[in-house]
Amino acid sequence: MDHLRTLADQTPSRAELENILSPGDRASLENCDLSGLDLSDLDLSGWQFTGCKLARTAFNGARLDEVRFANCRAAGASFVGANRQEATIEGGDFSNTSFRAATLNATRILNCKMTGSDFTDAKTLGFSIQGVLLVLAVLPRMSFRKMILKEVDFTDADLRSCDFREAEFESCSLRDAHLPECRFEGADLRGADLGGIKLTDARLFRGAIISRHQAADLLGQLGLKVL
Repeated sequence: MDHLRTLADQTPSRAELENILSPGDRASLENCDLSGLDLSDLDLSGWQFTGCKLARTAFNGARLDEVRFANCRAAGASFVGANRQEATIEGGDFSNTSFRAATLNATRILNCKMTGSDFTDAKTLGFSIQGVLLVLAVLPRMSFRKMILKEVDFTDADLRSCDFREAEFESCSLRDAHLPECRFEGADLRGADLGGIKLTDARLFRGAIISRHQAADLLGQLGLKVL
């Protein structure tokens, strides 16, 4: 049976982490500095990272099933092609992080900053997000179908060809988002900031639910008033 080993306030090398893996143990890293470390292709399944510095750390191709990142500072980190099913990211800063072609099935992302992060070609079956800042993020062709999106900020994000059918927006923002070929049939957009949406783009929202106030803002572009 594997053991959970705890490392606190350390700056471990890749070799030191591999020594934990060799007997099949897992690790809980607390307030450790792994900045710039290359951890590509390692199997870190079940590991926990709490309050760690992960800026520019590479997890490319790593296996990260059931891994938990809590309040980590991981700006510029890379998870290209990583497999992180049933993982959790809670709190912290993952700005400008790459999740390109990563497997994020059943992954939860909660209350963190992901400004400018790239999710191109990521696999996201059962994926969930709440309280996430995704300003300027790149999320093409992702499916948010039937999801409840609460406090998610997509301002200026690249959402081309995303599927929002039957999604429910609560305290969210789509302000100035890039939305060509998105689908919103059955979506409840009453809790979304639609600022910057032009009436010429309104056809994207055919079949969606919007509020009277949102309708008035769109019609106001034609000089019409909704009373």
